Amino acid sequence: MGRTVAIGIQNFAVLREKNCFYVDKTDFIKEWWETEDDVTLITRPRRFGKTLNISMLECFFSINYANRGDLFEGLSIWKEEKYRSLQGTWPVISLSFANIKETDFKTTQLKIRLIIKNLCSDYLFLLDSEKLAENEKDFIERGAKGKLNETEETMILYQLSKALSQYYGKKAIILLDEYDTPMQEAYIHGFWPELAGFIRSLFNSAFKTNPYLARGILTGITRISKESIFSDLNHLKVVTTTSDEYSTAFGFTEEEVFAALEECGLAEKKIEVKRWYDGFTFGEQKDIYNPWSIINFLNTGKLAAYWANTSNNGPISRLLQRSGKQVKTAFESLLHGETIVSPIDEQIIYDYMDNNETAIFSLLVASGYLKVVKIDEEPFLTYAKPRLYTLALTNNEVRSMFMAMFQDWFGYPGSEYNEFIKALLIGNIKMMNIFMNSIMIRTFSYFDTGNQPSIYAPERFYHGFVLGLLADLSDRYTLTSNRESGFGRYDVVIEPFDQTKNAFILEFKVKDPNEESLEATVETALAQIEEKRYDTDLLAKGFKKEQIKKYGFAFEGKKVLIG
Repeated sequence: MGRTVAIGIQNFAVLREKNCFYVDKTDFIKEWWETEDDVTLITRPRRFGKTLNISMLECFFSINYANRGDLFEGLSIWKEEKYRSLQGTWPVISLSFANIKETDFKTTQLKIRLIIKNLCSDYLFLLDSEKLAENEKDFIERGAKGKLNETEETMILYQLSKALSQYYGKKAIILLDEYDTPMQEAYIHGFWPELAGFIRSLFNSAFKTNPYLARGILTGITRISKESIFSDLNHLKVVTTTSDEYSTAFGFTEEEVFAALEECGLAEKKIEVKRWYDGFTFGEQKDIYNPWSIINFLNTGKLAAYWANTSNNGPISRLLQRSGKQVKTAFESLLHGETIVSPIDEQIIYDYMDNNETAIFSLLVASGYLKVVKIDEEPFLTYAKPRLYTLALTNNEVRSMFMAMFQDWFGYPGSEYNEFIKALLIGNIKMMNIFMNSIMIRTFSYFDTGNQPSIYAPERFYHGFVLGLLADLSDRYTLTSNRESGFGRYDVVIEPFDQTKNAFILEFKVKDPNEESLEATVETALAQIEEKRYDTDLLAKGFKKEQIKKYGFAFEGKKVLIG
C-alpha cells in the first residue's frame, strides 16, 4: 500500500509530518546553495512545485525550524553531514504573491499591504530586542498596524532583513514565491504601469541595495524584462525553462513517475500516462511530467486535464483572441500535431505584448503549453536574425485545453453551433445561414476587444472560427486554412479521413462597398474558388469533383450570407 496521496498540500512540514506522498526534491537545496548566486530567479509553469520547494527551503534554512531535522530524515539532503549542520540556522523572510489576483491597482495595493502587515506581525518579537534602534522598531510596529506609507512599503524587505541581521548576527535569506502573479493580472486588466513602479522599487531595495541579504530566490511563471522591474539588478541569476540549471528540481522525471505508479498499483497505466502528461522539457532534460496531473491521477486513477484546467489562462487567452491570421494558422498546425518555427524572447515585456504577435509563443513556452523541440544552433545572432525555435504542443492534456478554450470563446456547446456543423456536412445551405448568423451576432460582440470593433476586422473571427471547428471535427476531418493549392491560397479546406465522404472548400469575402449586395459577394467568392483551382490538392488525393463542396461566405458587419 502506497503513501497517502494528498491533493493541494504545499506546506513541506505538513506533508512530511503526515507522511503523505512526496517525491524527493531536496537535492535542489544543495544545488542552489552551492552556486553561491546572490539572487536567483527561477521560472517554471504553474503547478510545478514552486511553492512546495520554497516551503522546503524555508523549513531547511529558517531558524524558525531549528532542530527539525526530522522533516528531512530519509531524504537525499540528509545524507551529508555538511547540510545537516546548516539546517535551521538562518534568518529567513518568506512571502508569496500567489494570491494577488486583483482586477484593479487599488485593490492590488490593499492586498500587498495586507501581506506586509502580516509579515511585520510575525516579527513583533524584535521590538523587545536591545539590538535594534527605536526607529527600526517603530517601522516594524507601524508595519504590523498597516500604517506605512507607499514609499516605506517598498522598503519592507530591506528593513526586515536589516532587523533580523542585527538580531541574529547573520544576514537574511529572502524567499519570494510567484513574484509575477500580480503583474500578469495587471497586464490583463490594464494597470501594468502603476504596479510596475511599485514592484521595481520593492525589488531594488530588497535585492540590489541590501547589504543585509545573504541569498535571495524568486519563483514565477515568466521572466519579466529587466527594464520593466529588475532595473540595475545586474547580479540576478535567471533560470528559465530553456536553462540546464535545476532541470529536475521542478516537475517529476519519468523515472519518478513510473516509480509512483508502481507504488500506487497503477503500473499498467504507464503508456497512457506518458501519452497524456509527458512532454515538458527543461534545458536538455526531457520527459518531465507536471506534478499536479500526476498526483491527481495517482489519487483518482483517471486520465483527465487536471493541470490544464487549473487556471483561466488570462494573458494567453487575451493574446490569442487579438492575434491575426499568422498565429491562428500556426495553431492549426500545432493542433494537428505538427511543429512550428518561431523566434522566442524569454524576457516578457508586458507593456509591449499587444503589439507583438510572436510574443504569444514566448508566453506559451514559459507557461508550459509549448515545448522546445529544437533550437537553431546559429553561432552568431543579430537583431536582424534572431535564434529560431522549433515548437510543439507539450502533450495531449495541453491539446485538450486549447480545444476547450476555442469552444468557450464561441459559446460552445450550443445548439446553433452543433446544428451549423450538421447543416454544413449535409449541404443544407438554408439552415447554415440561419445558424451562422446567430453565431455571428453572439461571437462578434464577444471579440470587440481592440480599438476598432471586430465587425471592422472580421478576419479575426473567421480564422478563430476555423480553430473552433477543429474541436468537434478533428477526429474525423483534417482542417487547414491559408494554404496553397492551384493558383492561390484558399481560406479553409475540410478534408475527411474517409475519402468516401465529402470534402469542403470555404472562401470568405468581406462585402466590397462597390458591390450591390451580399449575393454578389458570394458569387465573387465562389468564382475565386474556381478561377484559382483551390480543389487541385483534393483532386490529386483522389477525391472526385462531385465530392468537393464549395461554399462562399459573404460578410458585412455582423451579417453573413452563405452560398
